[in-house]
Amino acid sequence: MQPDVITLDGPAASGKSSVARLVAARLGRTYVNTGNMYRAMTWAVLAQGVDPANPESVRAAAAAVQLDSPVADGQTQVRVDGRVLTTDDLNSDAVNAGVSLVARVPEVRERLVSDQRALVALGPLVMEGRDIGSVVFPDSRLKFYIDASEEVRAARRRAQGHADQVAERDRLDSTRKSSPLVVPEGAQVIDNSHLTLEQAVEVVLAGVAERLA
Repeated sequence: MQPDVITLDGPAASGKSSVARLVAARLGRTYVNTGNMYRAMTWAVLAQGVDPANPESVRAAAAAVQLDSPVADGQTQVRVDGRVLTTDDLNSDAVNAGVSLVARVPEVRERLVSDQRALVALGPLVMEGRDIGSVVFPDSRLKFYIDASEEVRAARRRAQGHADQVAERDRLDSTRKSSPLVVPEGAQVIDNSHLTLEQAVEVVLAGVAERLA
């Protein structure tokens, strides 16, 4: 049976989070930002003093982390060992620099993919990330890939006050052995370089309506 999940994948700063959040609100679905799950794990690993570039240390530290995803205001939050993490926690420069390194550890991905699949118990979802349509829910018929040029994405990150390099994150995410960033089979690709947020949302909504017709 096909899962009732709209999947939105794409590289860093492509705009997929903003699009996914609004699509979920328009359709009355629960919004899931899976990147925040990896960011929460990165935050937890860093809090233990672990170097994200050391896979063995990350594997050991991550195994002890209690992570869950309570829902508030129509979207999942991330809670580590009972603490709900804030936007500042999840988007610090240290987390930005380490999240792709933590996410490439196979055991971390296997655990969080399992957690993400379990969220279907919440009901209809809009889930965004980097491997949702390709790995987490490959059987969804509502798959989208939100892209934008490297220059546009880098400018967006600078405007947000972040110093991480989108090209390096793209390289790490696209070349990792476990669940690399790819365009999922059957996904509608949307170039979001020069669309307004409302335009991008309307493209996704039109695609959903067409596929459900």
